[in-house]
Amino acid sequence: MLGDVPLWTTVLQLLAAGLVGGFCVLQWVWWRGSLREDGSQWAVALSAAMSLMLLTAGVRDVAQSAPAREALGFVHAQLVAAVVLLCLPATRAFGGKGPRLTPWVVVAAGLLAVRALLWAPAVRAAEDGDPSGRAMAAGLLFVALAVTVGYVVAALGAARITGVGWLLVAAASLSVVLLTVGLVLPGVVHAAALGALWPLPLAVGLESLAFVRLLRSQLTARRREQMRDALAAVTNAAWFSRDADALLEQACEAARAVLDEPGIEGSLRPLQRDRFVAELFPPDPARLAPHERTFLVDLSVVVASAAERYALTDRLSRAAETDALTGLPNRRAADRYLHDTLERAAVERTRVSVLYCDIDGFKDVNDRQGHAQGDELLRRTADYLRTWSDSETYVARLAGDEFAVVVSRAPEDADLADLARRLRAGFDARVGSPAGPHLTCGVATWNPEEVVDADALLRHADDAMLEAKRARSGHRVFDSALRARAEDSRRLRAALERAVAEDRITAWFQPIVDARSLEVVGLEALARWQEGDKVVLPEHWLALAEQTGLVVPIGHAMFRQARRALDRHQMPVAVNLSARELHEADVLERIDEAWGGGLWEHLTVEITESTMLRTTTAVPVLSELRARGARIALDDFGTGFSSLARLARLPVDVLKIDRSFVREVRTPRGAGPVRAIVALAEHHGLDVVAEGVESAGDLQVLVELGVRQAQGMFVGRPAPGLPVRGARPTPRSDLPRRPRSRTVPRPLRVVGGIDTHPPDML
Repeated sequence: MLGDVPLWTTVLQLLAAGLVGGFCVLQWVWWRGSLREDGSQWAVALSAAMSLMLLTAGVRDVAQSAPAREALGFVHAQLVAAVVLLCLPATRAFGGKGPRLTPWVVVAAGLLAVRALLWAPAVRAAEDGDPSGRAMAAGLLFVALAVTVGYVVAALGAARITGVGWLLVAAASLSVVLLTVGLVLPGVVHAAALGALWPLPLAVGLESLAFVRLLRSQLTARRREQMRDALAAVTNAAWFSRDADALLEQACEAARAVLDEPGIEGSLRPLQRDRFVAELFPPDPARLAPHERTFLVDLSVVVASAAERYALTDRLSRAAETDALTGLPNRRAADRYLHDTLERAAVERTRVSVLYCDIDGFKDVNDRQGHAQGDELLRRTADYLRTWSDSETYVARLAGDEFAVVVSRAPEDADLADLARRLRAGFDARVGSPAGPHLTCGVATWNPEEVVDADALLRHADDAMLEAKRARSGHRVFDSALRARAEDSRRLRAALERAVAEDRITAWFQPIVDARSLEVVGLEALARWQEGDKVVLPEHWLALAEQTGLVVPIGHAMFRQARRALDRHQMPVAVNLSARELHEADVLERIDEAWGGGLWEHLTVEITESTMLRTTTAVPVLSELRARGARIALDDFGTGFSSLARLARLPVDVLKIDRSFVREVRTPRGAGPVRAIVALAEHHGLDVVAEGVESAGDLQVLVELGVRQAQGMFVGRPAPGLPVRGARPTPRSDLPRRPRSRTVPRPLRVVGGIDTHPPDML
C-alpha cells in the first residue's frame, strides 16, 4: 500500500500526524470531563489510530533499511485496518442511531484479520513479480472498507445529520476516493502521493467534528453551572419569600436567562390538602436537551415545595392564633391585635376599649348537661358575638367561657355601658334564657395620655367583669374606684409574695379544750402574716392567696410549723387544707415533705364542707391521709349541702359545728341544729367540736347539748406559742397506735393550715 512518494508528501504526513495527535490529547481531556456519554472515547481512539498511521507512513518513507521499511509497512497496514474498523463504533457514537453494530464489526474484523495473515506472503509474491498476492490483500481491505461504508450509509439514513456531519461525510468520501486511486490505479500520476495522503480529509473532518463537539461540551458545562447557580438562587429565595407566585416568576426569569428562551412560561396549580403542582414549559420542548428539561423540572419542584410550605406555615399560624372550638381569634391573637391597636391609637390619639365578657352559669351547664352542651354554648356565644364585629370591633375568645370585644376609636363611657347592656340583653334573647345562662361584661378604656399596656387594659376589664359578677349588676365600667381597688390589690399581692418568699407567714395556735374541764386537748394552727410590728389577719389576704396560688406554699409552711409545734408542745395539732392545695397533683408529696413523716395519729386535717363536696380530688387525698393515721375534720359543718347518707361514706372523723349555729345556741332556733349535729355525730361515731365559743353561757348550753370539745375566744385566743398546761400525749417512743374507731371519741389533733374564720374568731 505504501510506495515511493515525494518528500513533501512525507512532510505532510508527519505534520498531519502531529496535528491529529494534538487533537487526540484535546479529545482525551474532553473524554476525562463530564460528557463521556457523547462517544468521545471513540473519537479519541480513532484520532489516535490515524495519528499513528500517518506517523508510521512518514517514518517508513524516510527509513533506509529494507527490514525496517517492511516492518513499518506491516504496522501501517494494521493501523489502516484499525482505522477502518474503528469507523464503525465511531459512526454509531456520533450518529446515535443505526443498525445493530455487532455483525458489521465481526465481518469487517474477520476480513482484516485474514488480510493480516496474508500480508507476508503477499509482500514476498509482489517482490517475486507476482502481483496476485498484493491484489488479494488490497481486495480484502476494499471489502472491509465496503462493509464500513455500507454501515455508514445505513446509519446516515436513520440519523439527522447536521452541517458538520455532512462535512465529515464529504471528507470521508474524499478519503475513500484517494485510497482507491492509490491502490487500484498505481499508474496514475501522483497516485502514490494521493494514496499516502488519503487519511488527511478524514482527519480534517473528524477533528472538525471533535472540535465542534468540544466547544458544545464547554458551552453545555457552562450552562450546567449556570443552571446550578440559578437553581441555588431560586432555592435560597424560597426560604425568604412568602409569595409563591412571585417565586414562580423568579424561576421563569431564571430559566429564560439560562436557556436563552424568552418564551418559557410557568403555572402553579393547587391540589387537595394544601398540595401544589408547578410547571415550566418552553414553546418547543423537543429543542431542549435532557439536562435542560431536567433543569426546568427541578425549578418546578422547588416552586411547588415552597408553595406547600407557605400554605402549611399559614395554616399553622392560623391554628396558633385561632380557637379550635369557636373559630374566633385566641388569646395570643387578641394580645397581638390589642397591642397593635394601642400603638396605632397612641399615634392617632384615639381611645380603645375592651369589653371582657364571661358566661354566668357555664359551669352549671357543663355539670348538669355535659361538656358537649357546654361546647355548644361556647359556639353559640361566639356566633352571637361575631354579629357585633365590624371594622372597628374585634372579637376573641380568651379562655374557657371568657371572651373579649375590642373597640377601637371607642365612644364615651356612657355609650360603652349601653353597648355592654345591649350585649347582655341580646345574649339573653338569642343564646341564653331568663333563667340563665347570662353574659356579664366588664368595660375598661385606654386613653391616649396613658402608657401603652395591653395586659393592664385586659386586666382592668377583667376586674370590672368580676365586680359586675360580685354585684350581680350584669355589667360594670372600670372607673376610679375600681382602679384604686386594683392598685391596692396589686400592692397587696406584691407584699404577700415578698412575705411568702421571706417566710413571714407564721403559725399561731388556738387551743381546743374539753368542754367540761377546759383542759387543752389539741391545737389548731392558724396562718398569720407578720408585717413589721403588725399582724395582718387572713381576712385581708386569704382570698388573694387562693386566687394567685400563693396558698400552696403558705399551706406547706403551716404543715411544717405545725410539726415543730407538736415536737415543742407535745400536743396534737390541726391545719386547714384549702381547695387550691387539693387541686395540686403532688399534694400528698407536699404534705408528707412538710410533716416529715411519722406521728400521723397526732395530725388532724381540716377541710370545709363545700370543699369536700365540690373538689373531686378531695376524697382520694383525704382517704390516703386517713390511711396513714391522720384524722379528718369537716370544718364549718352545717353550712354546706351534705346529705345524711353521703356523710357516712366520707372519710371524716370530726365534725366542727359552724360558729353561726354556736352564736345562736341559746335560742331555740340555734339549739336545734346543734342538737341534730351532735346526734348525727353520735350515730356515725364522730367527734364534735364547737367553734366560735364567745361566752360562758354559750359553753354551758353546748355542754348540756352533749358537745365535748370547744374552741373560741372565750376558751383560748390564738398566739404564736401556747404556754398552757393540759393533757399531754405519752412520749413518742411509747406512743401506742390507737385502733381506728368511730365510736370512741379522742382528743382532736391539729396540723398547720390556713384559718378561714371571720376576723372576730381569729
